[in-house]
Amino acid sequence: MIQPQRFHRLRRVLARRQPDLTVVMERVNKEHNFSAILRNCDAVGVLEAHAVPPLQGFTLSDETSAGSAKWMKVHRHERASGVIRMLQERGMQVVAAHPDARSVDFRAVDFVRPTALLMGAELFGVSDEALALADVTAAIPMVGMVRSLNVSVATSLLLYEAQRQREAAGMYRGDPPRIPEPRFTELLFEWAYPRLAHRYRELGLPYPALGPDGEITGDLSAVTVPRPPTES
Repeated sequence: MIQPQRFHRLRRVLARRQPDLTVVMERVNKEHNFSAILRNCDAVGVLEAHAVPPLQGFTLSDETSAGSAKWMKVHRHERASGVIRMLQERGMQVVAAHPDARSVDFRAVDFVRPTALLMGAELFGVSDEALALADVTAAIPMVGMVRSLNVSVATSLLLYEAQRQREAAGMYRGDPPRIPEPRFTELLFEWAYPRLAHRYRELGLPYPALGPDGEITGDLSAVTVPRPPTES
């Protein structure tokens, strides 16, 4: 069973997750950047992220992500256009990080609105196809000789501006959680008992109820693998 102190910490963190703030990584092709972006997402309470993997694929760096991948589901997509349209249908504005003639200062974007940040690969940026679908293009003002920032650094700046605005709007109070029931209860069980949750999903069974300190109050016999009899 989980320790009560850890359970309550998990619950507090989950209660402050922002289900209407996400990041779409389009062909981010450096593993350390991808992992660092996930770490940034976890730090500001992003619930889920989206990725259009580069053609060569990617793996997560545990060292760079600091284990954040355990607390965040990453949805993979074939094309940026598909995930952009899906998020827009859910009522999200898609904000592309891209400096062009129509870009606004990233601090002028209303991040209190349901928002998806669209980030491109460091070398190529956001694709023309994705830019055409974005609702807003935002730029980070720069006064030096360098013309662009590392993609994970740029993502961090935008996410922390979103956090600043949302915190001022009271969206991080956590009471009540912003994730609706019963999804909140399901996620809390998965965070507290990841291996057991995997077993329940394999069997197609609903998760058991949890007590106030994270103790399992339901019957576990259906998912318990019996031990072989001891030889005499």
